[in-house]
Amino acid sequence: MSDTSETILALDLGTTTGWASRTQGTVAHGWAKFQPGRYQGGGMRYLLFKRWLSELKGGLGEIQLVYFEEVRRHASTDSAHVYGGLMATLTSWCEHHNIAYSGVPVGTIKKHATGKGNASKPEIIAAMRAKGHAVTDDNEADALALLHWALEQQACT
Repeated sequence: MSDTSETILALDLGTTTGWASRTQGTVAHGWAKFQPGRYQGGGMRYLLFKRWLSELKGGLGEIQLVYFEEVRRHASTDSAHVYGGLMATLTSWCEHHNIAYSGVPVGTIKKHATGKGNASKPEIIAAMRAKGHAVTDDNEADALALLHWALEQQACT
């Protein structure tokens, strides 16, 4: 049975990062944008992301587990670079804070949420709305779908 006192964070990494958490049985979710300003260097995205993670941790308290969407194929080289940088920042941040983390393949998340491993963004959004979540963004919906997968995995252990 899942321990509802554990705080779990699920992330859909990207320039717009979706997030969902479960803390003491309560689910929260949203999204954040990590786009460097016009006169900022490319590394600023990762500093903003790291700062945001720390602020989120401050609001959620101790995080026991972080799950992130593990993407194997990207639409472009630029998106692959951004994803890789965010994943490196996340995993090093988790290591620094002694937080367990794990990547989950996109198809696994989609299949759990909709029954189809190749579900579209609108189908994921609809599935999360059907669970009662007021989703405003596909990244947020992906993070929620990942959180629901993680909670079910914990319930089975």
